[in-house]
Amino acid sequence: MFYEAELQFLRSMLKKCHLQTLIIDPNAHVDKHLYSGLRWLLEDEEHSLQPIKDYLPPMEKNTVYRLSDPFGCEYIFLLLPDTAEEMLFCIGPYLSKGLERDKILEIAEKYKMNSRQTSHLESYYDGIPVLSEDNPVLAALETFGEKIWGGSNSFNVVDITKKHLDTARFELLQSDASKDEATLVNMKIMESRYAYENELIEAVTNGQVHKADLIFSGFSNLTVESRLADPVRNLKNYCVIMNTLLRKAAENGGVHPLHIDSVSSDFALKIERANQLSAVRSLMPEMFNTYCNLVRKHSLKNYSPPVKKVILCVEDDLTANLTLSTLAQKQNLSAGYLSGLFKKETGKTVTEFITEKRIEHAKHLLSTTNLQVQTVAQHCGIYDVHYFSKVFKKNTGLTPKEFKEKS
Repeated sequence: MFYEAELQFLRSMLKKCHLQTLIIDPNAHVDKHLYSGLRWLLEDEEHSLQPIKDYLPPMEKNTVYRLSDPFGCEYIFLLLPDTAEEMLFCIGPYLSKGLERDKILEIAEKYKMNSRQTSHLESYYDGIPVLSEDNPVLAALETFGEKIWGGSNSFNVVDITKKHLDTARFELLQSDASKDEATLVNMKIMESRYAYENELIEAVTNGQVHKADLIFSGFSNLTVESRLADPVRNLKNYCVIMNTLLRKAAENGGVHPLHIDSVSSDFALKIERANQLSAVRSLMPEMFNTYCNLVRKHSLKNYSPPVKKVILCVEDDLTANLTLSTLAQKQNLSAGYLSGLFKKETGKTVTEFITEKRIEHAKHLLSTTNLQVQTVAQHCGIYDVHYFSKVFKKNTGLTPKEFKEKS
């Protein structure tokens, strides 16, 4: 295929968004692909032996088919050009928006599922990513279409909705084979959930805030195991767990508990105060971004213990006695040794580092409070307001008053 590299790139991108991709024969059976974890709910296996091509209109070249099935799951199909035999490129299943539990109950009722089947159906949805219409993945797919078919005007997009399962009636089989399949599906869902959490933890540990869009492209309240009937409380409980996991991830990323504790406490309070599902759901990306930025700003993992101690002392209290001799004495080190070590590891002198932190804090106070300049100077550990103004202007190009007026 002349587009092999582009196809592999697209599949890798979709995988990072937790989307399954397949290249299959159009005569392959539905049960192995479209319904996956729902296959064992079908009353009779012969109902699931329908070829995938029978779910689509006569397959045409230069066409992207977007299928919505009776369960609200969506798929994308297209015939790949330049292949020895006719092959389908399939993406899915995915959801265009998160399904609330009420909607799942309606689907279960429509197909006369009992409570056990409904529970299995909920578990099935747990493992399906959400791909909204504005997701960049769809733009990437369109670009891929332009590549393989020669331009934006050279292919069509056809939407298909399968409103009913014409032959399938649901009756949970009691055979050992059916139970084994249910167990395997639940195992796969659990593995996906743990993999998702591990991806979050690894990204926070490394301060990879740029991964937010990819990681959360598939997140919905259904990524969370349903332990309680109340979806808000259920998601809040999950946020509490993730707050703890991400706190440990930040610590593993080299952030001292001094910085982590206040962030963790703030989120614990936010979680308990949130009363709407949308508000709770928005806390997940907020926690991820905050902990990632904490690692990026405060990670000490690449510093030696003496340098870590200096940084922590400075960040803990800018009003303390932060002379080089005092900082060295606290660690029973010579001032010359500490000075050289600090410069080697940070690229700054101790004095430059302290000044930088004081100016950062001063800028924050000037832009967010109505404190007088003299008071701001004191909070930054500089008690001579004239000297403070001189240092501030040297580092920012503005006097404190000018900076405040522009903020």
